Amino acid sequence: MDREVRQLVEMGASEAQAQAALRRYKDVMQAAERIFEGEFADVEETDEDVTDDYVDYDSDYDEKAKTVVEADPYAGVFFSKDRREEVIEVEEEPETAFIPDTNEQVKIMTQGQWMKGCPEGGEQGFLFGLYNELSGGHCTCPQSCGYRIQRSKSNFFAIFPDFLLYTRHLRRVVKRTCPSCKADFCFACGEPINTGSNRDTSSSGDDNLFHCSNLQGVILGIGLAMLESTFSEQRQQTSEESSQKSKTNKRRKTDLHSSSSTPKGDDDEDDSYYMSLPVGKKSKGGVGYAGDVKEDTSGQLEAQATQRLKDEKIGTILSQIREYLPSLRREGGARTSDYMVHPTALAHLRRRFNYLCTTLLRNDSLSDMSDRSVLYFELFEWLETISNHEALASMMAMPIMVVSSVKSVAPKKVAKGKAPIRERTIIYEGSAGPRELLEAIVIQAQAAIKGLEGIKTPDPEVLEMTEEQKRMTSSAKGKERELTPSLSDENQRLLLFCQRILATASAIDRSLRETKGDAFVDRLHAALPKISSEPFDHSSITLATTDEARKKAYVDWATQVRFEYCDLTVPKEEDKKGAVEESLPHYKFYYNSEARMLATSDIPKRSLAIAKELAVLTTNLPVAWDSSVFLRVDENRVDIIKALIIGPEGTPFLFDIFLGPNYNQAPPSVKYMTTNGGKYRFNPNLYADGKVCLSLLGTWSGPGWVSGKSTLLQVLISIQSMILCEEPYLNEPGWANDGGTPQSRQLFSLTLSSDSSNVRRMVVKTAMLGNLKNPPEPFGDVIRTHYRLKSQAIITQLDKWLILDDGKATIGDSFSTRQDSGGSSNGFKKDVEEMQQLLRQLQDDVFKVDK
Repeated sequence: MDREVRQLVEMGASEAQAQAALRRYKDVMQAAERIFEGEFADVEETDEDVTDDYVDYDSDYDEKAKTVVEADPYAGVFFSKDRREEVIEVEEEPETAFIPDTNEQVKIMTQGQWMKGCPEGGEQGFLFGLYNELSGGHCTCPQSCGYRIQRSKSNFFAIFPDFLLYTRHLRRVVKRTCPSCKADFCFACGEPINTGSNRDTSSSGDDNLFHCSNLQGVILGIGLAMLESTFSEQRQQTSEESSQKSKTNKRRKTDLHSSSSTPKGDDDEDDSYYMSLPVGKKSKGGVGYAGDVKEDTSGQLEAQATQRLKDEKIGTILSQIREYLPSLRREGGARTSDYMVHPTALAHLRRRFNYLCTTLLRNDSLSDMSDRSVLYFELFEWLETISNHEALASMMAMPIMVVSSVKSVAPKKVAKGKAPIRERTIIYEGSAGPRELLEAIVIQAQAAIKGLEGIKTPDPEVLEMTEEQKRMTSSAKGKERELTPSLSDENQRLLLFCQRILATASAIDRSLRETKGDAFVDRLHAALPKISSEPFDHSSITLATTDEARKKAYVDWATQVRFEYCDLTVPKEEDKKGAVEESLPHYKFYYNSEARMLATSDIPKRSLAIAKELAVLTTNLPVAWDSSVFLRVDENRVDIIKALIIGPEGTPFLFDIFLGPNYNQAPPSVKYMTTNGGKYRFNPNLYADGKVCLSLLGTWSGPGWVSGKSTLLQVLISIQSMILCEEPYLNEPGWANDGGTPQSRQLFSLTLSSDSSNVRRMVVKTAMLGNLKNPPEPFGDVIRTHYRLKSQAIITQLDKWLILDDGKATIGDSFSTRQDSGGSSNGFKKDVEEMQQLLRQLQDDVFKVDK
């Protein structure tokens, strides 16, 4: 089917009418107007007009009809996010009109602007029909007295600078009185207006604007267009200001390794609290920055005040438009348009509201969202209202179609005196829907609440108490409540914001069950991101057959298991008499002593910092085939953290992390644990005693920890991308300009160079074999699944390493002077063969380790 014919069919014309109109009128929009004016109403469909892709599913003789496939009742809702649509949009020069009531010249929304966006089903036909009905023709008196009045585009499609000005204009236009029979009727639908209603209209303004679905469709269309325009202008302005600032300010630039699965936050330029993850290749640079660079924080308060004014403006517009959303729970009772929802309402919401929705919900900073609560609270009100109505609720599960590319088409020739018509070919691609995006924020909120709860000591074992103990416990309860410190104002604000997020998600799910049913919600929840407290079933991940499929399977798996809560305590031992020692728990953790010292401390500022950290870490740890970060946080002590960072050539390295009493005014404590008992030093910045040499941690020269602003995510990504990098010697003083030279790779790089043999021997013996045979808790399943999914690539890599080995003895500290010991008795071949054997066992699901 030709592209122009398909456009007209989507608008509601038959294929025969579309072909006939295009033969007479070469312009699509002109042909569409003539079709809906009835010029081609007599054209009937013939057998020749039926396209080859038509299938008569009811035919007894059609071979395709023999196979009965059960229809998916949600096929139009849960379509794939991999979907891609090409749409032609028409750009016309906007007309202007003078509005006598306001004494101003305003622009008129063109038909192309009204219909812009990715179409679904028959939406284009409804949009086209409503625009044509309200922009021209006559509205006749419903009493058939012969009176009629001409409609014009300025009646309903005038774009005012303010939404309230538009609704005031409509109130003057909508209600008409016939001069002949004195009947009141609606100018939008031509039906009588009942002026004798006793309904209370104080809560929803003039009841006339809720008279019919036509008014509902046009109010939402124009209002959301105003909202979209204002929001886009604000973002463009912010982008330009940020660009200008980057030209005048001297900034430290680091190209960080990024994850394709990491969502980009909204307004990253305004939210300096969290480091963004730029797209690009893994950095070859290190952390040996030259000079003493300090962060410029001037103008931050001014920027926050400016952002607050912008948010208040958008929030006000949202609140004004929300009044006209269909709602059966409207204060004062539902109106006509609440029951009879116009088909264009869902179209406008999907095409215009979703742009703002997806931008705000992709924000990966809970702290920023809390600061902008005036806007986010109104967004949550919209989501709840939409989920409450059966006609709109499906939108919560529908993937949002976002623009991926725009290509302009040469202007078409038009009649002399008329403005040229330009066309654009726009590619739309599917992305996460509103409820899925909200779930990512829910995960952040849950993590933040866990952080705000502070340190929880495990519940003691319940034993039978004496009467005296019961009396003492009862009298102590009141004192305990008095001694429990209350949250600070800042902590309380964040807690309330997080609770509102969880309440919104719960309200949406509850409404969806009422409007769409349990099956709908269950299917929706199956696709939501999760941070499960239950152990992940790693055996469910199957080996793929192609490289592309293997990489996708790895990233999907790693994304699901990158962050988890778990029990990091050491089980209490019984003494010889069978009694359990009653004391604070110990932890499988380098900083066990420091953690036990803070077991009963409650530091509100620290709790807030940890809450913000956890909120970001849950959904933003970088994940990729080449390198990933996995985190495990103690379920009762969120300041106790273990990290597994997959370094060069797929090698896992373990780190213990403690968020101390002064966090985040001071950096976290980080200890490198993959050292073969303190014997091996793999990297110039990772010492055999576990020291991590990084300026952010204060253990190296260069830009250090910024009190109250630097984050653990920055530390993790710095270790992943700038220490565990291809050429780690670039971190050393004097080596910064030697990237790519043999000298920069000779000691610590794992690339295919014979000078790297010593490091490769240590890596295979400790980081590979050691971690696979005796995996550090609690990463056993992660390490085994990591090696199983990458087994073939690592087997091939080990073969190359064996060929390149220099046969020398392994020296634990590669930073020391190397001496030859000759021969091939260094045990490297044996280690490689054992590692390859274990990898093949993982492939065949027969993995076992000889004790």
